[in-house]
Amino acid sequence: MTYPPPLYHGDKGEVSATYRPDGTAPELVYPTNGTRVHYLSTGASTNGLFGLYRWECGPGVTGPDPHFHHSLAESFYILNGVMSIYNGERWIEASPGDYVHVPPGGIHAFKNRSGAPVSMLLHFSPGAPREGYFEGLAHVNEMSDEEKAAFYLEHDNIWL
Repeated sequence: MTYPPPLYHGDKGEVSATYRPDGTAPELVYPTNGTRVHYLSTGASTNGLFGLYRWECGPGVTGPDPHFHHSLAESFYILNGVMSIYNGERWIEASPGDYVHVPPGGIHAFKNRSGAPVSMLLHFSPGAPREGYFEGLAHVNEMSDEEKAAFYLEHDNIWL
């Protein structure tokens, strides 16, 4: 394996880092369960390289059922609490410091079944516009069956 082709072609470097201090308000809070989603790096901000989100959910059971993506790899890194993550065969009780990577096509799911708050990092590669998916989930119960099917297809979420 070799390095990918250069993405930057200058010879002096540039000042381009972004900084997001702890305590920055989340971009999305789900009204039904209080889950907070922080858009740390969106696909748009990384020119499609990746997306990184901090997912903070309360003690109630929450999270998607088993599904897969055709175009995305998804990774989970647990910061606090215990998140149940389905790896396609079994549920793993992932705790702080645990990491799970799911390549494109990999069946996965996650559920907070711990009875306590959980926070984790979600990483998607390449950087698809997952913000639209997260924001649309807040309104999925208002959609017809046809609208739901189109929404999930648009966002590469294939339910099993």
